[in-house]
Amino acid sequence: MTSRIIYGPILSRRLGRSLGIDVIKNTGTKKNCNFDCVYCQLGHVDYKVTGPEYVKGAVKPEEVIEGIRTYHKNIDNLDYITFSGTCEPTMNLGLGEMIMGIRKISKQPICVITNSSLVEREDVRSNLAEADLIVATLVSGYEDTFKAIHRPADGIRLENIIEGLKAIKKMKKHPKLGIEVMLVDSTIDFPVNYTEKEINKLIEVIREIDPDEIEILTISRPPADNYIIPVSETRLKEIASRFDEAFGTEQVKLVLKGLKRGRSSMKHGNLEEEVYDLILRRPCTFRQICASLGIKSVELAPIIDKLRSSKSIFETGNVEERYYKAA
Repeated sequence: MTSRIIYGPILSRRLGRSLGIDVIKNTGTKKNCNFDCVYCQLGHVDYKVTGPEYVKGAVKPEEVIEGIRTYHKNIDNLDYITFSGTCEPTMNLGLGEMIMGIRKISKQPICVITNSSLVEREDVRSNLAEADLIVATLVSGYEDTFKAIHRPADGIRLENIIEGLKAIKKMKKHPKLGIEVMLVDSTIDFPVNYTEKEINKLIEVIREIDPDEIEILTISRPPADNYIIPVSETRLKEIASRFDEAFGTEQVKLVLKGLKRGRSSMKHGNLEEEVYDLILRRPCTFRQICASLGIKSVELAPIIDKLRSSKSIFETGNVEERYYKAA
């Protein structure tokens, strides 16, 4: 598959029907990230970049805007246009210009999903200010746990991230801010983040940040490290109750596994490329691909067979739930 901008519909547990955009061209390997998260569904990072200045394949704003001019017309009933994907979107310093350009051609609300790594930078916050919603990851209030889970590039510190998130809320022009709390368990001795000590600290820090909403979730796809496993649903509900008590039920969302939103209505061009792009962005089960693209299993089956035969994708996961992942 050639290097290109990745567009594609996403049926998200959090954002509903969303058109996802990668703003860093991808050749099938995850390279442009400053984290190497233990739970990442795309596997390990080949090398960690320390900032936007070192990113390879950054897409130009005019490329994204022109692509959206055509692509978004192929999908009805969108809830969001979302910047996310295989690389950290704030690594592209043209992000703000892209959002402003999209607003001229689409009335859909715009979301940026970020790992929060660069929010201490004023230029990055200025770009994020153009969005309607920011979903920012925060896994711990402790530096050691933060480093163990995210394995950040040199120079990235949790205290700077926290201050950056607080600064977003203080901007004159600021979007709605959501904090995504990704909780992980482990089969080995590892600093997990769902203990009482961790939850107490997270509540303390999030209270300082004062977000508009908080999402509690755990991994649902095969992680980069196989010793990382999901937190039990029982424990997730206990933690969500703690957050409800601290912030109110209207502000807290518990995201459990499963796709329950309706399908978007999509006009397909090259369906094989759309399937591959979806898998390249995130590992998916057969059912998830059908739901995201609004296609039937009889349409998808020969495409999966072809992509597997060409070694563009491979199967991973367990017997109960098989995922397709880009090679």
